[in-house]
Amino acid sequence: MNQKYKERNHDMSNPLTQTKVKEKRSAPMVYLVGAGPGDPGLITIRGKQLLERAEVIIYDYLASRKLLKYVPRDAEFIYAGKKGGSKHTHTQAEINQMLIDRALSGRMVVRLKGGDPFIFGRGGEEIEELVAAGIPFEVVPGVTSATAAATYAGIPITHRQYTATVAFVTGHEDPTKKESNVAWDKISTGVGTIVVYMGIKNLASITEKVIKYGRDPKTPVAVVRWASTSEQQTVVGTLENIAEVVIKNNIKPPSLVIIGEVVNLRDTINWYEKRVLFSKRVVVTRTREQASELVNLLENYGAECIEYPTISLAPVDSYEILDRALTEIDTYQWVLFTSINAVDYFFKRLFELGMDVRDLKGPKVAAVGRVTAEALASRGIRADLLPEEFTGDGLAETLINEGVTGLNILIPRALKARETLPEKLSRVGAEVTVAPVYQNVLPKSSAGEHLKDDLRQALEEKSVDMVTFTSSSTVKNFVTLLDTSGPDELQRLMSGVAVAAIGPITAKTAESHGLKVDVQPVEYTIPGLVESIVTHFTA
Repeated sequence: MNQKYKERNHDMSNPLTQTKVKEKRSAPMVYLVGAGPGDPGLITIRGKQLLERAEVIIYDYLASRKLLKYVPRDAEFIYAGKKGGSKHTHTQAEINQMLIDRALSGRMVVRLKGGDPFIFGRGGEEIEELVAAGIPFEVVPGVTSATAAATYAGIPITHRQYTATVAFVTGHEDPTKKESNVAWDKISTGVGTIVVYMGIKNLASITEKVIKYGRDPKTPVAVVRWASTSEQQTVVGTLENIAEVVIKNNIKPPSLVIIGEVVNLRDTINWYEKRVLFSKRVVVTRTREQASELVNLLENYGAECIEYPTISLAPVDSYEILDRALTEIDTYQWVLFTSINAVDYFFKRLFELGMDVRDLKGPKVAAVGRVTAEALASRGIRADLLPEEFTGDGLAETLINEGVTGLNILIPRALKARETLPEKLSRVGAEVTVAPVYQNVLPKSSAGEHLKDDLRQALEEKSVDMVTFTSSSTVKNFVTLLDTSGPDELQRLMSGVAVAAIGPITAKTAESHGLKVDVQPVEYTIPGLVESIVTHFTA
Protein backbone atom coordinates (compact mmCIF):
# COMPACT_ATOMS: atom_id res chain seq x y z
CA MET A 1 0.00 0.00 0.00
CA ASN A 2 1.60 3.23 -1.17
CA GLN A 3 0.82 6.07 1.23
CA LYS A 4 1.70 9.64 0.48
CA TYR A 5 0.64 11.05 3.81
CA LYS A 6 2.50 14.25 4.64
CA GLU A 7 2.27 16.06 7.91
CA ARG A 8 4.64 18.26 9.89
CA ASN A 9 4.92 18.97 13.59
CA HIS A 10 4.91 22.60 14.64
CA ASP A 11 5.45 24.47 17.88
CA MET A 12 2.50 26.16 19.57
CA SER A 13 2.10 29.85 18.80
CA ASN A 14 0.19 32.68 20.36
CA PRO A 15 -3.58 33.00 19.66
CA LEU A 16 -4.82 35.33 16.95
CA THR A 17 -5.60 38.72 18.36
CA GLN A 18 -7.74 41.47 16.96
CA THR A 19 -6.11 44.86 16.92
CA LYS A 20 -8.42 47.52 18.26
CA VAL A 21 -7.97 51.17 17.51
CA LYS A 22 -7.55 53.00 20.80
CA GLU A 23 -9.16 56.32 21.38
CA LYS A 24 -6.49 58.64 22.76
CA ARG A 25 -7.72 61.85 24.27
CA SER A 26 -5.95 65.04 25.17
CA ALA A 27 -8.95 65.97 27.30
CA PRO A 28 -10.57 63.73 29.97
CA MET A 29 -13.95 62.09 29.38
CA VAL A 30 -16.21 59.88 31.50
CA TYR A 31 -19.23 57.90 30.32
CA LEU A 32 -21.88 56.74 32.81
CA VAL A 33 -23.54 53.73 31.21
CA GLY A 34 -26.67 52.00 32.45
CA ALA A 35 -26.14 48.24 32.25
CA GLY A 36 -29.80 47.48 32.61
CA PRO A 37 -30.93 44.57 34.82
CA GLY A 38 -29.26 41.15 35.00
CA ASP A 39 -29.92 40.13 31.38
CA PRO A 40 -26.89 41.44 29.42
CA GLY A 41 -28.97 41.49 26.24
CA LEU A 42 -30.87 44.50 27.56
CA ILE A 43 -27.96 46.93 27.37
CA THR A 44 -28.38 49.71 24.80
CA ILE A 45 -26.46 49.77 21.53
CA ARG A 46 -24.77 52.99 22.64
CA GLY A 47 -23.71 51.35 25.90
CA LYS A 48 -22.17 48.38 24.07
CA GLN A 49 -20.31 50.69 21.69
CA LEU A 50 -18.71 52.51 24.62
CA LEU A 51 -17.75 49.27 26.37
CA GLU A 52 -15.93 48.18 23.21
CA ARG A 53 -13.80 51.35 23.32
CA ALA A 54 -13.24 51.58 27.08
CA GLU A 55 -9.72 51.95 28.45
CA VAL A 56 -10.89 51.96 32.07
CA ILE A 57 -14.04 50.17 33.21
CA ILE A 58 -15.44 50.74 36.71
CA TYR A 59 -18.36 48.39 37.23
CA ASP A 60 -20.94 47.62 39.91
CA TYR A 61 -22.23 44.50 41.66
CA LEU A 62 -25.54 44.55 39.77
CA ALA A 63 -23.98 45.03 36.32
CA SER A 64 -23.84 41.68 34.51
CA ARG A 65 -20.29 40.32 34.34
CA LYS A 66 -21.10 39.03 30.86
CA LEU A 67 -20.98 42.62 29.60
CA LEU A 68 -17.26 42.72 30.40
CA LYS A 69 -16.54 40.50 27.39
CA TYR A 70 -17.13 43.54 25.19
CA VAL A 71 -14.35 45.48 26.94
CA PRO A 72 -10.84 45.30 25.39
CA ARG A 73 -8.69 42.86 27.33
CA ASP A 74 -5.96 45.40 27.95
CA ALA A 75 -8.34 47.84 29.65
CA GLU A 76 -8.12 48.49 33.39
CA PHE A 77 -10.92 46.62 35.17
CA ILE A 78 -12.04 48.03 38.53
CA TYR A 79 -14.77 46.36 40.57
CA ALA A 80 -16.65 48.87 42.68
CA GLY A 81 -19.52 46.68 43.84
CA LYS A 82 -21.75 47.39 46.79
CA LYS A 83 -23.99 44.89 48.53
CA GLY A 84 -26.65 45.80 51.02
CA GLY A 85 -25.67 44.89 54.56
CA SER A 86 -22.07 44.03 53.66
CA LYS A 87 -18.76 45.83 53.43
CA HIS A 88 -18.43 47.81 50.20
CA THR A 89 -15.43 47.28 47.93
CA HIS A 90 -15.03 51.06 47.67
CA THR A 91 -16.83 53.95 49.32
CA GLN A 92 -18.77 56.34 47.11
CA ALA A 93 -16.12 59.00 47.75
CA GLU A 94 -13.41 56.59 46.56
CA ILE A 95 -15.40 55.78 43.42
CA ASN A 96 -15.84 59.48 42.67
CA GLN A 97 -12.10 60.05 43.04
CA MET A 98 -11.24 57.06 40.82
CA LEU A 99 -13.43 58.50 38.07
CA ILE A 100 -11.64 61.83 38.32
CA ASP A 101 -8.11 60.39 38.54
CA ARG A 102 -8.56 57.95 35.65
CA ALA A 103 -10.14 60.61 33.46
CA LEU A 104 -7.32 63.07 34.14
CA SER A 105 -4.82 60.40 33.08
CA GLY A 106 -6.16 60.83 29.54
CA ARG A 107 -7.92 57.49 29.24
CA MET A 108 -11.48 56.79 28.19
CA VAL A 109 -13.41 55.89 31.36
CA VAL A 110 -16.68 53.96 31.39
CA ARG A 111 -18.64 53.77 34.62
CA LEU A 112 -20.96 50.75 34.28
CA LYS A 113 -23.92 50.85 36.65
CA GLY A 114 -26.74 48.35 37.11
CA GLY A 115 -30.16 49.47 35.88
CA ASP A 116 -30.31 53.17 35.03
CA PRO A 117 -27.68 55.55 36.44
CA PHE A 118 -30.26 58.19 37.37
CA ILE A 119 -32.85 55.97 39.07
CA PHE A 120 -31.57 55.21 42.57
CA GLY A 121 -28.15 54.64 41.05
CA ARG A 122 -26.34 57.65 42.58
CA GLY A 123 -25.38 58.68 39.07
CA GLY A 124 -26.34 62.25 39.80
CA GLU A 125 -23.89 62.39 42.70
CA GLU A 126 -21.05 61.10 40.55
CA ILE A 127 -21.83 63.60 37.81
CA GLU A 128 -21.79 66.45 40.33
CA GLU A 129 -18.24 65.48 41.30
CA LEU A 130 -17.17 65.36 37.65
CA VAL A 131 -18.66 68.81 37.04
CA ALA A 132 -16.84 70.19 40.08
CA ALA A 133 -13.58 68.77 38.69
CA GLY A 134 -14.27 70.23 35.23
CA ILE A 135 -14.44 66.82 33.54
CA PRO A 136 -16.84 66.38 30.58
CA PHE A 137 -19.20 63.44 30.65
CA GLU A 138 -22.00 61.59 28.87
CA VAL A 139 -24.81 59.59 30.48
CA VAL A 140 -26.30 56.57 28.69
CA PRO A 141 -29.68 55.47 30.12
CA GLY A 142 -30.34 51.84 30.96
CA VAL A 143 -33.42 49.67 31.43
CA THR A 144 -34.31 50.34 35.03
CA SER A 145 -34.83 47.40 37.38
CA ALA A 146 -38.44 48.34 38.13
CA THR A 147 -39.73 47.89 34.60
CA ALA A 148 -37.48 44.87 34.01
CA ALA A 149 -38.55 43.06 37.18
CA ALA A 150 -42.23 43.67 36.49
CA THR A 151 -41.97 42.66 32.83
CA TYR A 152 -39.96 39.49 33.50
CA ALA A 153 -42.38 38.56 36.28
CA GLY A 154 -45.33 38.96 33.90
CA ILE A 155 -46.69 42.11 35.55
CA PRO A 156 -47.50 45.23 33.45
CA ILE A 157 -46.96 48.14 35.82
CA THR A 158 -49.67 50.10 33.98
CA HIS A 159 -52.83 48.74 32.38
CA ARG A 160 -55.92 50.52 31.11
CA GLN A 161 -58.21 48.26 33.14
CA TYR A 162 -56.26 48.76 36.36
CA THR A 163 -54.18 51.94 36.60
CA ALA A 164 -52.61 54.75 34.61
CA THR A 165 -50.18 55.84 37.34
CA VAL A 166 -47.01 54.36 38.77
CA ALA A 167 -44.45 55.53 41.35
CA PHE A 168 -40.85 54.44 41.87
CA VAL A 169 -39.91 54.65 45.53
CA THR A 170 -36.76 53.80 47.45
CA GLY A 171 -37.10 51.59 50.47
CA HIS A 172 -33.65 52.55 51.67
CA GLU A 173 -33.26 56.28 52.08
CA ASP A 174 -30.10 58.12 53.08
CA PRO A 175 -29.63 57.12 56.74
CA THR A 176 -28.21 60.56 57.59
CA LYS A 177 -31.52 62.28 56.79
CA LYS A 178 -33.53 63.40 59.83
CA GLU A 179 -36.86 62.37 58.33
CA SER A 180 -38.23 60.57 55.30
CA ASN A 181 -39.16 62.56 52.22
CA VAL A 182 -41.36 59.75 50.89
CA ALA A 183 -44.94 60.99 51.21
CA TRP A 184 -46.56 57.65 52.03
CA ASP A 185 -49.76 59.43 53.03
CA LYS A 186 -50.16 60.62 49.41
CA ILE A 187 -48.55 57.75 47.49
CA SER A 188 -50.44 54.95 49.24
CA THR A 189 -53.77 55.80 47.60
CA GLY A 190 -52.74 58.45 45.08
CA VAL A 191 -50.81 56.06 42.80
CA GLY A 192 -52.07 52.85 41.21
CA THR A 193 -48.81 50.85 41.12
CA ILE A 194 -46.00 51.37 43.62
CA VAL A 195 -42.58 49.89 42.85
CA VAL A 196 -40.17 49.87 45.78
CA TYR A 197 -36.42 49.58 45.21
CA MET A 198 -34.19 48.16 47.97
CA GLY A 199 -37.22 47.52 50.17
CA ILE A 200 -36.63 44.03 51.56
CA LYS A 201 -35.01 45.09 54.83
CA ASN A 202 -37.82 47.53 55.62
CA LEU A 203 -40.67 45.65 53.93
CA ALA A 204 -42.78 45.16 57.04
CA SER A 205 -42.52 48.85 57.89
CA ILE A 206 -43.33 49.89 54.31
CA THR A 207 -46.45 47.72 54.05
CA GLU A 208 -47.67 48.95 57.45
CA LYS A 209 -47.41 52.55 56.26
CA VAL A 210 -49.22 51.82 52.98
CA ILE A 211 -52.06 50.15 54.89
CA LYS A 212 -52.08 52.89 57.52
CA TYR A 213 -52.60 55.54 54.86
CA GLY A 214 -55.61 53.88 53.28
CA ARG A 215 -54.56 51.07 50.92
CA ASP A 216 -56.61 47.89 51.16
CA PRO A 217 -54.66 45.23 53.13
CA LYS A 218 -55.75 42.68 50.50
CA THR A 219 -53.93 44.59 47.73
CA PRO A 220 -51.74 42.09 45.86
CA VAL A 221 -47.96 42.43 46.15
CA ALA A 222 -45.16 40.72 44.24
CA VAL A 223 -41.50 40.57 45.19
CA VAL A 224 -39.02 39.76 42.40
CA ARG A 225 -35.45 38.74 43.14
CA TRP A 226 -32.60 38.76 40.59
CA ALA A 227 -34.94 39.87 37.82
CA SER A 228 -34.19 38.78 34.23
CA THR A 229 -31.59 36.17 35.26
CA SER A 230 -31.77 32.40 35.63
CA GLU A 231 -31.94 32.97 39.40
CA GLN A 232 -35.11 35.04 39.16
CA GLN A 233 -37.53 34.19 41.93
CA THR A 234 -40.98 35.71 42.33
CA VAL A 235 -43.30 35.43 45.33
CA VAL A 236 -46.79 36.89 45.59
CA GLY A 237 -48.87 37.88 48.60
CA THR A 238 -50.85 40.82 49.91
CA LEU A 239 -49.96 43.94 51.84
CA GLU A 240 -50.90 42.22 55.08
CA ASN A 241 -48.83 39.05 54.58
CA ILE A 242 -46.06 39.71 52.01
CA ALA A 243 -43.44 40.32 54.71
CA GLU A 244 -44.10 36.83 56.08
CA VAL A 245 -44.08 35.31 52.57
CA VAL A 246 -40.66 36.86 51.90
CA ILE A 247 -39.22 35.46 55.14
CA LYS A 248 -40.75 32.03 54.51
CA ASN A 249 -39.22 31.85 51.01
CA ASN A 250 -35.87 33.29 52.13
CA ILE A 251 -36.02 36.16 49.63
CA LYS A 252 -32.91 38.33 49.89
CA PRO A 253 -31.68 41.43 48.07
CA PRO A 254 -31.44 42.39 45.28
CA SER A 255 -35.24 42.39 45.06
CA LEU A 256 -38.01 44.76 43.99
CA VAL A 257 -41.47 45.10 45.49
CA ILE A 258 -44.48 45.72 43.23
CA ILE A 259 -47.72 46.84 44.91
CA GLY A 260 -50.99 47.11 43.02
CA GLU A 261 -53.88 45.29 41.36
CA VAL A 262 -51.76 44.74 38.24
CA VAL A 263 -50.00 41.95 40.14
CA ASN A 264 -53.11 39.82 39.48
CA LEU A 265 -52.19 39.76 35.77
CA ARG A 266 -49.13 37.61 36.53
CA ASP A 267 -51.32 34.49 36.42
CA THR A 268 -52.02 35.25 32.75
CA ILE A 269 -48.89 36.99 31.50
CA ASN A 270 -46.07 35.18 33.33
CA TRP A 271 -43.79 34.19 30.44
CA TYR A 272 -40.16 34.27 31.50
CA GLU A 273 -40.32 31.72 34.29
CA LYS A 274 -42.26 29.29 32.06
CA ARG A 275 -39.53 28.87 29.44
CA VAL A 276 -38.46 25.23 29.26
CA LEU A 277 -34.84 25.79 30.36
CA PHE A 278 -35.59 28.54 32.89
CA SER A 279 -33.22 28.41 35.90
CA LYS A 280 -30.85 25.97 34.14
CA ARG A 281 -27.20 27.01 34.13
CA VAL A 282 -25.22 25.56 31.22
CA VAL A 283 -21.46 25.80 30.69
CA VAL A 284 -20.41 26.42 27.07
CA THR A 285 -16.82 25.40 26.33
CA ARG A 286 -16.52 26.51 22.68
CA THR A 287 -14.12 29.24 21.62
CA ARG A 288 -15.39 32.71 22.42
CA GLU A 289 -15.77 33.45 18.70
CA GLN A 290 -17.85 30.33 18.05
CA ALA A 291 -19.99 30.21 21.18
CA SER A 292 -22.66 32.65 20.00
CA GLU A 293 -24.89 30.19 18.11
CA LEU A 294 -25.02 27.69 20.96
CA VAL A 295 -25.45 30.42 23.58
CA ASN A 296 -28.22 32.18 21.65
CA LEU A 297 -30.20 29.00 21.08
CA LEU A 298 -29.93 27.93 24.73
CA GLU A 299 -30.84 31.40 26.00
CA ASN A 300 -33.90 31.44 23.74
CA TYR A 301 -35.15 28.50 25.80
CA GLY A 302 -34.41 30.35 29.05
CA ALA A 303 -31.07 28.86 30.08
CA GLU A 304 -28.28 30.92 31.58
CA CYS A 305 -25.02 30.21 29.75
CA ILE A 306 -21.65 30.40 31.43
CA GLU A 307 -19.10 30.92 28.68
CA TYR A 308 -15.92 29.06 29.57
CA PRO A 309 -13.84 28.88 26.37
CA THR A 310 -11.45 25.96 26.74
CA ILE A 311 -9.74 26.43 23.38
CA SER A 312 -8.37 29.30 21.37
CA LEU A 313 -7.43 29.18 17.70
CA ALA A 314 -4.04 30.15 16.30
CA PRO A 315 -2.28 29.90 12.93
CA VAL A 316 0.44 27.27 12.53
CA ASP A 317 4.10 28.29 12.46
CA SER A 318 4.59 27.14 8.89
CA TYR A 319 2.25 26.92 5.90
CA GLU A 320 4.86 25.15 3.76
CA ILE A 321 2.69 22.09 3.06
CA LEU A 322 -0.42 24.12 2.19
CA ASP A 323 1.52 26.64 0.09
CA ARG A 324 3.07 23.85 -1.97
CA ALA A 325 -0.30 22.15 -2.38
CA LEU A 326 -1.92 25.37 -3.55
CA THR A 327 0.71 25.82 -6.25
CA GLU A 328 -0.14 22.29 -7.42
CA ILE A 329 -3.89 22.46 -6.78
CA ASP A 330 -4.76 21.23 -10.27
CA THR A 331 -3.11 17.88 -9.41
CA TYR A 332 -5.67 17.16 -6.67
CA GLN A 333 -9.03 15.53 -7.31
CA TRP A 334 -10.53 16.33 -3.88
CA VAL A 335 -10.16 18.95 -1.13
CA LEU A 336 -11.79 17.87 2.16
CA PHE A 337 -12.91 20.30 4.88
CA THR A 338 -13.69 18.86 8.31
CA SER A 339 -14.55 22.06 10.22
CA ILE A 340 -15.42 25.70 9.72
CA ASN A 341 -12.09 26.56 11.36
CA ALA A 342 -10.30 24.76 8.56
CA VAL A 343 -12.36 26.73 6.04
CA ASP A 344 -11.56 30.05 7.74
CA TYR A 345 -7.81 29.51 7.98
CA PHE A 346 -7.54 27.88 4.55
CA PHE A 347 -9.10 30.87 2.81
CA LYS A 348 -7.19 33.35 4.93
CA ARG A 349 -3.94 31.80 3.67
CA LEU A 350 -5.28 31.52 0.12
CA PHE A 351 -5.93 35.28 0.03
CA GLU A 352 -2.58 36.07 1.67
CA LEU A 353 -0.92 34.32 -1.28
CA GLY A 354 -2.79 36.55 -3.71
CA MET A 355 -5.10 33.76 -4.82
CA ASP A 356 -8.91 33.42 -4.70
CA VAL A 357 -11.69 30.90 -5.28
CA ARG A 358 -11.05 30.89 -9.03
CA ASP A 359 -7.81 29.04 -8.34
CA LEU A 360 -9.78 26.14 -6.84
CA LYS A 361 -11.67 25.30 -10.03
CA GLY A 362 -9.91 21.94 -10.52
CA PRO A 363 -10.64 19.61 -7.56
CA LYS A 364 -14.01 18.65 -6.13
CA VAL A 365 -14.78 19.86 -2.60
CA ALA A 366 -16.30 17.86 0.28
CA ALA A 367 -17.55 19.09 3.66
CA VAL A 368 -17.91 17.03 6.83
CA GLY A 369 -21.29 18.56 7.69
CA ARG A 370 -23.92 21.15 6.93
CA VAL A 371 -22.29 23.99 8.91
CA THR A 372 -18.96 23.47 7.16
CA ALA A 373 -20.77 23.38 3.81
CA GLU A 374 -22.46 26.68 4.67
CA ALA A 375 -19.06 28.20 5.49
CA LEU A 376 -17.83 27.13 2.05
CA ALA A 377 -20.97 28.49 0.38
CA SER A 378 -20.41 31.88 2.01
CA ARG A 379 -17.13 31.97 0.08
CA GLY A 380 -18.73 31.06 -3.24
CA ILE A 381 -18.04 27.31 -3.22
CA ARG A 382 -20.76 24.68 -3.25
CA ALA A 383 -19.73 21.38 -1.65
CA ASP A 384 -19.80 18.49 -4.12
CA LEU A 385 -20.19 15.93 -1.35
CA LEU A 386 -21.80 15.86 2.08
CA PRO A 387 -21.90 12.60 4.09
CA GLU A 388 -25.07 11.33 5.75
CA GLU A 389 -23.22 11.05 9.04
CA PHE A 390 -21.49 14.33 9.94
CA THR A 391 -18.21 12.86 11.20
CA GLY A 392 -14.76 12.19 9.78
CA ASP A 393 -15.63 8.49 9.69
CA GLY A 394 -18.82 9.25 7.80
CA LEU A 395 -16.95 11.39 5.29
CA ALA A 396 -14.35 8.67 4.78
CA GLU A 397 -16.97 5.99 4.15
CA THR A 398 -18.88 8.17 1.69
CA LEU A 399 -15.71 8.98 -0.28
CA ILE A 400 -14.62 5.34 -0.34
CA ASN A 401 -18.01 4.40 -1.77
CA GLU A 402 -17.47 7.06 -4.44
CA GLY A 403 -14.11 5.50 -5.29
CA VAL A 404 -10.84 7.25 -4.39
CA THR A 405 -8.15 4.71 -5.29
CA GLY A 406 -5.24 6.50 -6.95
CA LEU A 407 -6.74 9.96 -6.41
CA ASN A 408 -4.85 12.87 -4.84
CA ILE A 409 -6.69 14.28 -1.81
CA LEU A 410 -5.86 17.45 0.15
CA ILE A 411 -7.08 17.81 3.75
CA PRO A 412 -6.58 21.28 5.31
CA ARG A 413 -7.16 20.78 9.04
CA ALA A 414 -5.95 21.38 12.60
CA LEU A 415 -2.35 20.65 13.49
CA LYS A 416 -3.45 17.94 15.90
CA ALA A 417 -6.53 15.95 14.89
CA ARG A 418 -7.82 12.40 14.65
CA GLU A 419 -6.05 10.40 11.95
CA THR A 420 -9.06 8.25 11.03
CA LEU A 421 -10.00 10.13 7.85
CA PRO A 422 -6.56 10.25 6.18
CA GLU A 423 -5.68 6.73 7.34
CA LYS A 424 -8.89 5.18 5.97
CA LEU A 425 -8.46 6.92 2.63
CA SER A 426 -4.81 5.91 2.42
CA ARG A 427 -5.65 2.25 3.08
CA VAL A 428 -7.77 2.10 -0.09
CA GLY A 429 -5.01 3.61 -2.22
CA ALA A 430 -5.67 7.35 -2.08
CA GLU A 431 -2.69 9.73 -2.07
CA VAL A 432 -3.43 11.94 0.97
CA THR A 433 -1.79 15.25 1.84
CA VAL A 434 -2.59 16.64 5.29
CA ALA A 435 -1.94 20.38 5.45
CA PRO A 436 -2.15 21.92 8.95
CA VAL A 437 -3.74 25.38 8.68
CA TYR A 438 -4.53 26.16 12.33
CA GLN A 439 -4.04 24.80 15.82
CA ASN A 440 -6.06 24.57 19.03
CA VAL A 441 -4.25 26.17 21.97
CA LEU A 442 -5.11 26.74 25.60
CA PRO A 443 -6.55 30.21 26.24
CA LYS A 444 -4.03 32.40 28.03
CA SER A 445 -5.21 35.51 29.84
CA SER A 446 -5.76 36.83 33.34
CA ALA A 447 -9.48 36.88 32.53
CA GLY A 448 -9.25 33.15 31.91
CA GLU A 449 -7.83 32.63 35.41
CA HIS A 450 -10.75 34.50 36.97
CA LEU A 451 -13.14 32.47 34.84
CA LYS A 452 -11.53 29.24 36.00
CA ASP A 453 -11.94 30.28 39.62
CA ASP A 454 -15.58 31.23 39.01
CA LEU A 455 -16.25 27.89 37.32
CA ARG A 456 -14.66 25.87 40.11
CA GLN A 457 -16.71 27.80 42.65
CA ALA A 458 -19.91 27.20 40.67
CA LEU A 459 -19.15 23.47 40.47
CA GLU A 460 -18.34 23.37 44.19
CA GLU A 461 -21.64 25.11 44.99
CA LYS A 462 -23.53 22.76 42.65
CA SER A 463 -25.00 25.71 40.78
CA VAL A 464 -24.17 24.27 37.34
CA ASP A 465 -26.71 21.96 35.69
CA MET A 466 -24.82 20.96 32.53
CA VAL A 467 -21.49 21.22 30.71
CA THR A 468 -21.49 21.09 26.90
CA PHE A 469 -18.67 19.83 24.70
CA THR A 470 -18.52 20.39 20.94
CA SER A 471 -15.19 18.70 20.17
CA SER A 472 -12.62 16.42 21.74
CA SER A 473 -10.34 19.44 22.24
CA THR A 474 -12.94 21.15 24.41
CA VAL A 475 -13.08 18.07 26.64
CA LYS A 476 -9.32 17.70 27.00
CA ASN A 477 -8.74 21.39 27.68
CA PHE A 478 -11.69 21.59 30.09
CA VAL A 479 -10.07 18.92 32.24
CA THR A 480 -6.65 20.57 31.91
CA LEU A 481 -7.86 24.08 32.73
CA LEU A 482 -9.97 22.89 35.66
CA ASP A 483 -6.67 21.71 37.13
CA THR A 484 -8.03 18.98 39.40
CA SER A 485 -5.78 16.84 41.57
CA GLY A 486 -6.99 13.70 39.80
CA PRO A 487 -10.01 11.71 38.54
CA ASP A 488 -11.58 11.59 42.01
CA GLU A 489 -11.69 15.38 42.37
CA LEU A 490 -12.98 15.78 38.80
CA GLN A 491 -15.81 13.33 39.47
CA ARG A 492 -16.61 15.08 42.75
CA LEU A 493 -16.84 18.46 41.04
CA MET A 494 -18.93 17.03 38.20
CA SER A 495 -21.23 15.02 40.46
CA GLY A 496 -24.83 15.92 39.64
CA VAL A 497 -23.77 17.88 36.54
CA ALA A 498 -25.09 16.57 33.22
CA VAL A 499 -22.68 16.29 30.28
CA ALA A 500 -23.70 16.95 26.67
CA ALA A 501 -21.48 15.92 23.74
CA ILE A 502 -22.14 16.94 20.16
CA GLY A 503 -21.24 13.57 18.67
CA PRO A 504 -19.83 10.08 19.30
CA ILE A 505 -16.16 11.07 18.98
CA THR A 506 -16.54 13.87 21.53
CA ALA A 507 -18.57 11.56 23.77
CA LYS A 508 -15.85 8.91 23.62
CA THR A 509 -13.22 11.48 24.63
CA ALA A 510 -15.38 12.64 27.54
CA GLU A 511 -15.87 9.07 28.77
CA SER A 512 -12.13 8.40 28.50
CA HIS A 513 -11.65 11.24 31.01
CA GLY A 514 -14.14 9.72 33.43
CA LEU A 515 -17.16 11.86 32.46
CA LYS A 516 -20.56 10.23 32.02
CA VAL A 517 -22.27 11.55 28.88
CA ASP A 518 -25.99 12.20 29.38
CA VAL A 519 -26.87 13.94 26.11
CA GLN A 520 -25.81 13.15 22.55
CA PRO A 521 -27.89 14.31 19.58
CA VAL A 522 -28.88 12.17 16.61
CA GLU A 523 -27.74 14.95 14.26
CA TYR A 524 -24.25 16.16 15.15
CA THR A 525 -24.97 19.87 14.84
CA ILE A 526 -25.45 22.76 17.27
CA PRO A 527 -29.25 22.90 16.70
CA GLY A 528 -29.36 19.13 17.16
CA LEU A 529 -27.38 19.43 20.40
CA VAL A 530 -29.72 22.11 21.75
CA GLU A 531 -32.80 20.07 20.84
CA SER A 532 -31.36 17.10 22.75
CA ILE A 533 -30.59 19.31 25.77
CA VAL A 534 -34.18 20.57 25.83
CA THR A 535 -35.45 16.98 25.63
CA HIS A 536 -33.13 15.96 28.46
CA PHE A 537 -34.37 18.62 30.86
CA THR A 538 -38.05 18.30 29.95
CA ALA A 539 -38.29 14.51 29.82
